[in-house]
Amino acid sequence: MTSTIAPPSIAARAVDAVKIYGHGETAVHALDGVTVDFPTAAFTAIMGPSGSGKSTLLHCLAGLDTLTSGAVYLGDDEIGRLSDKELTKVRRDRIGFVFQAFNLVPILTALENITLPASLAGSKPDDEWLDTVIDTLKLRDRLAHRPSELSGGQQQRVAIGRALASRPQVIFADEPTGNLDSRSGAEVLGFMRQAVREFDQTIVMVTHDPVAASYSNKVVFLGDGRVVDALDDPTPDAVLGKMRRIGE
Repeated sequence: MTSTIAPPSIAARAVDAVKIYGHGETAVHALDGVTVDFPTAAFTAIMGPSGSGKSTLLHCLAGLDTLTSGAVYLGDDEIGRLSDKELTKVRRDRIGFVFQAFNLVPILTALENITLPASLAGSKPDDEWLDTVIDTLKLRDRLAHRPSELSGGQQQRVAIGRALASRPQVIFADEPTGNLDSRSGAEVLGFMRQAVREFDQTIVMVTHDPVAASYSNKVVFLGDGRVVDALDDPTPDAVLGKMRRIGE
């Protein structure tokens, strides 16, 4: 019998996702019944006004936070039903993370940061794939450098390399260009789009930037904890127009 929970073409999914912070009159509904699919081998951006629930949705999808009710799936696996041990393994083996603050280990070299998840898992990355990632991200001449010796754009490329190195099912990126200048940001987004096109990587990215969103295949818009719109093949102007209408 074929699963009806999440067909193979869906990498991640939220179903009636509700997240409430606090209790009683002070309760905040960060997510208010969100149902949305994120296709495999696609680059999806999540946008919305401040407080719309976009980062909360990302964190719940990635198993970094738990829902009040509803469900999130990675492939066919419901994240909320996993034990702590199973969830740790899923986050290590099947999920990649890219954050605004890079989150690199300062005492490790670029190469050591890229291979850190494999080292923690007691495994060895595939050398051919690792070489492909390093060369795609143009980091070959920076591998022996520590984060303090790298520019912001280079640090974020190392963070993307770390996320790609284990060939995860999904990469979740939370404002990955937020700390970068426009040129470095464009470089990083170009590499992310290349990973989707050439390596069939799946990326789900939260951003507030219409230009960043235009690198994606599709933008999902949240407002007050709900999905309020979507846009395929986005352009910066089209994204900005949607955001203005949501804010009205």
